[in-house]
Amino acid sequence: MGAWSHEPFGNDTACDWSYGLLETEDLSSIESALDAVLDNDEDYLDADLASEAIAAIEVLAKLQGKGTQIDSYTDEIDQWVKQHPQQPSISLLTKAKKVVERIQSEDSELLELWEEAEESDAWKASLQQLAAAVST
Repeated sequence: MGAWSHEPFGNDTACDWSYGLLETEDLSSIESALDAVLDNDEDYLDADLASEAIAAIEVLAKLQGKGTQIDSYTDEIDQWVKQHPQQPSISLLTKAKKVVERIQSEDSELLELWEEAEESDAWKASLQQLAAAVST
């Protein structure tokens, strides 16, 4: 699954998604990542869509000073957050929390992949930490 860590930016997909965010000035790419998961409500949720959304939620958490990951994989994201200080709307934060729930649901490829991994509990705890960080 191209992951080296249970953290939001601990996989190739999330890091690739971040390049698009760095080209924006607003939260549109974050909202798009969340909508991609929520629009997939009744279908099997692709792991890449889930990974991008988790990265987007981490950015929302960072914008509120509640980020969960600080390391070399988030250096550019942390810089973007400093250069684009903005408060996410209540509706965007509510959407983020729904996305975390959806990613942990039965029809989620990412959940299935992590349940097969040794760090499954750490990944689930990381998602709970993200959900708490974006709680309104």
